[in-house]
Amino acid sequence: MTLSDVGDADRFVDLAGLLESCEVDGFHADFLSWGHYQPEYWRNYWHTHSFHEVCLAYSGEGRFNNGSVQYDVLPGSVFLARPGDVHEIESSRTAPLGIAFWGFTFRPVDSGARRPDGDRHAASARPDASGWSSGLTRPDGPVMATRTGSLPSLITALATEAAAPVSGYSTVLSGLGAALVLETARAFALDEDLAVEPVRRDRGLLVVEAMQRHLRDNLSRPITVRDVAAVVHLSERHAERVFTQQTGASIMSTLRRLRLELAAQLLLDHSLSVTAVARACGYSDVRPFSTAFKRHYGRTPGDHRRTGGTEFL
Repeated sequence: MTLSDVGDADRFVDLAGLLESCEVDGFHADFLSWGHYQPEYWRNYWHTHSFHEVCLAYSGEGRFNNGSVQYDVLPGSVFLARPGDVHEIESSRTAPLGIAFWGFTFRPVDSGARRPDGDRHAASARPDASGWSSGLTRPDGPVMATRTGSLPSLITALATEAAAPVSGYSTVLSGLGAALVLETARAFALDEDLAVEPVRRDRGLLVVEAMQRHLRDNLSRPITVRDVAAVVHLSERHAERVFTQQTGASIMSTLRRLRLELAAQLLLDHSLSVTAVARACGYSDVRPFSTAFKRHYGRTPGDHRRTGGTEFL
């Protein structure tokens, strides 16, 4: 989605009464206004709000006066009036300004709330704390930005959902609303406040997890190394090498182990015949199944069933 798409998102105003509040990462937001101005001359004179008001310019030009500072507004400008800021906006007459705007309160859900990692939410205790929320909580932070991020896409998605609500719309709107608040704050946060430790992903581990998942999901079906390699878009040789490096076992030996572990569980269900268990575990005949089971567990499927899975010494 681009800025030009925001110009067609005039149903953004229909969010009124549909999306009233959301929670995001320890903060609560109440949405109080939704607006969409087409590119034509307009001006709203000096005023103030008790909430955050944010505008995204998608076309034209204008000016945003916040206190004694004047800012030029161009397509892609995101500008913010914090609670208590006295401000005004005026469109250019020759290049009329088109904007989408939204207003919301923003406060910690609970000043004693803890993050999942056990740390108290820093922004709940210090209004100038670092992190994405500082874009809204820093009283001296910037009020003009060009970091639009995913704001155009979110505005367009919200307008689309609001235009024709269907079952589940409230859940969708709540999620999109939370993302809108977070992306709004990011737009005005300092670069150093948004910085996080590099996210390190072990590509090999992720690939092996996908292969293991495929094995577990298809234990009753014929499976070859080719099938498993195709799932992760690798050659058979490369897939086998990565799998063995990560697990210490080959793909097919792991498949046999998983099938027999499943068989050990299913055998405890006396409503299933040994033949049915064998087929559920990918064996077309009871004889190779029984041989493989005894080799792995040291007892036959029948003995396993009779002892309830317990081996008596």
